[in-house]
Amino acid sequence: MRIALPWPCDARVAAACLAVALSAVALVPTSVAAQVDGEALYVKWCAGCHGEDGTGNGVAANTMLPRPRDFTLALYQVRTTATGELPTDADILKVIDEGMPGTAMPGWVDVLSQEERLALVDHLKTYSRFFQGDAPEPLEFSSATRGTDEAIVSGQEVYQSVECWRCHGQQGRGDGESAPTLEDDAGFPILAADLTENWTFNGGGTVEEIYRVLRTGLDGTPMPTFSDIVDAGVITDEQLWGLAHYVRSLSPEETPEVREVVSAKRITDGTVPETVGDEAWEAVEPIYVPLVGQIVVKPRWFNPRVGGVWVQALHDGQELALLVSWTDPSLSPDPTWADFAQRVIEIMGPGDEGAATAAGAPDQLVVQFPTALSDGMERPYFLQGDPRRPTNTWTWRSDAPDAVESIARGLGTAVPQPDGEQHVTAVVQHAEGEWKVLFRRSLDTGGAEDLVLPVGQAVPMAFQAWDGDNGESGNQGAVSTWYFLFLEQPTPVSVYVAPPIVLVLTLLFGLLAIRQAQWEATGAGARVARLPAFRLTKAVERAFGMGVGLAWLGMAAAAYRSASLGWDAGHSDLGFWWTVIAALMAIAGLSAMIGTFIHTLPRDEGR
Repeated sequence: MRIALPWPCDARVAAACLAVALSAVALVPTSVAAQVDGEALYVKWCAGCHGEDGTGNGVAANTMLPRPRDFTLALYQVRTTATGELPTDADILKVIDEGMPGTAMPGWVDVLSQEERLALVDHLKTYSRFFQGDAPEPLEFSSATRGTDEAIVSGQEVYQSVECWRCHGQQGRGDGESAPTLEDDAGFPILAADLTENWTFNGGGTVEEIYRVLRTGLDGTPMPTFSDIVDAGVITDEQLWGLAHYVRSLSPEETPEVREVVSAKRITDGTVPETVGDEAWEAVEPIYVPLVGQIVVKPRWFNPRVGGVWVQALHDGQELALLVSWTDPSLSPDPTWADFAQRVIEIMGPGDEGAATAAGAPDQLVVQFPTALSDGMERPYFLQGDPRRPTNTWTWRSDAPDAVESIARGLGTAVPQPDGEQHVTAVVQHAEGEWKVLFRRSLDTGGAEDLVLPVGQAVPMAFQAWDGDNGESGNQGAVSTWYFLFLEQPTPVSVYVAPPIVLVLTLLFGLLAIRQAQWEATGAGARVARLPAFRLTKAVERAFGMGVGLAWLGMAAAAYRSASLGWDAGHSDLGFWWTVIAALMAIAGLSAMIGTFIHTLPRDEGR
């Protein structure tokens, strides 16, 4: 068969054309990622922190501890390779995807496409000649053991025997005796990980990820590899898995869900707790409130030690008890942490006027409320209000005997109330690297500028915290946005008694409606099996059907009231299900009334 070409061509020209075409195909990238400009992506998204030359000296680097990665050193913390080895491409991609919890490095999986992230992996490797050799080989990890009580106990024994507590402390909160002296390979001060918050672990907080870190270490940090002591027979691989299980057990089972409302349960058989160790707190779910550095008002702070506080609340109808706890490895000012704090102050930017210049400040906690509640959702400015909308602040300091109640009209403007208007008390405890501060105050103090804490209504509430041994003071600390405190009220007995009554009445009206419908369907003289029927006039039928519909609507209104009581009392489950019942009742009632009206129309009118 001869192929007709659209232009004159002999065999040699055709062969040449074919060769050129095949060469062009060979030059086409086999991967879409190869078409992505990794350098341009890096300049756009990464250079601000890591620097245009990859040395970790971007314009924002001086606001961060730990410092951004210096890619020219090819020193990576999160790896599946042995300590001192290069990471695999998958290791680098994992950090790009997920970020580095506990640092300023975010995850990019929801921002950049797969092709763009792979192009970044390729580009990052161009900053170091070490990547020019053979691809690194990942370690082979054993399968995870079961997290039994015995495994956790074994892991705790390993934790003690290999002296993890020297850095991480006995309870894992980073308060070990070596903690104030730690620094990374670049000479910057570095904190020991808080093992009670696994969601901040570099590389992930699952048992498998913790085991991987124990096997590989975190290069560039004081965290070593444990592979050497496993290979030397000091501990077994199974014991290392036990250590991973123990470390994981120090954190909550689930990463805390950020909620907007802190519910204060109502105590009905006594008064609110007077100590942080009262057994009553064991029955109160702690709510996690995240905090971030205050970077709005100068002098700003980009390196807060307190990343979040746990909040619990109880009230007895007369008084509120608010328990706030957070990790802090030292009771500031602590002489053993003075050098650490001073180095943080000297290293951290941006050096705003009025910034701290010397260590030695106390730890502080502020809880703030508006001085008055608005009808809508309007709240004061979250940084302690402004001249138009002030806030009522409760301030505790580690160098003061009690809490101080103040009125603030902006950050740094708090004015303590007169001695006769001080109604807030504080009981505190610092132990095993944790602060617990218990505030107590009457719901209604009678003070002219004190907020009356209402029962059954959401009250805006916000937090600020300072760690003096991290160089924090003045405006330089951690802040939260507004959350809400809700003082629960007793749930009326009707909320629990009404459901069976409603179900019985619903069944009764339903049977009556079915009986009447069956009578109409079988004719005037028919009898429905096991349901004795009686003949009704159209007027009676209409009255009966409308009555059933009205009864259902009445029950819908009662159900809605029960739903409101459930929501107001903080019982979201009761509120939800009563809302569902109210909706079903309303639908049934309206359907009964509409159906009755149509069914009982005179025959000539219904045509």
